[in-house]
Amino acid sequence: MNENDQGRDELLAAAVGLRERGEAEAARQQLVALAERFPGDGQVAYQAAWAHDVLGLEAEAVPFYELALRGAGLSEDDRRGALLGLGSTYRILGRYDEAVRLLRVALIDFPHDGALRTFLAMALYNTGGHREAMRILLTLLADSSTDPDIARYRGAVAYYAEDLDATL
Repeated sequence: MNENDQGRDELLAAAVGLRERGEAEAARQQLVALAERFPGDGQVAYQAAWAHDVLGLEAEAVPFYELALRGAGLSEDDRRGALLGLGSTYRILGRYDEAVRLLRVALIDFPHDGALRTFLAMALYNTGGHREAMRILLTLLADSSTDPDIARYRGAVAYYAEDLDATL
């Protein structure tokens, strides 16, 4: 690690610390400056995107998420987080088709991620894919709920997830 990288790590940690302490605007400013200094750094871009999202600046977050996913240095967990963040942000911005495409791709690598599946269901709802959205959510509910009342009907919920129009 060279001296420049060490400075990057310290500055990144300080900016993330600001965000975690609720000083989102100060964190955003530091992360934008850091992203300019390290333009190909996926981790810096991801943290900058996150800081924008925390402040409700979704449109400004998009280029940072996109850069994070193209850049180097993201852990698998942060890559998953960046995919979720970008997909969710596309949906919030009304870019529903892009959200669906991105979240489908994310689920290829992270097929059991409940958050990705949930946001895909929401984006599908926004594009008129109500049947698939319900299937995804019912399957997720059947697979992950710890509610004893739902657990009692887990088989029925899973069955209807595949064919909500099924009757006797």
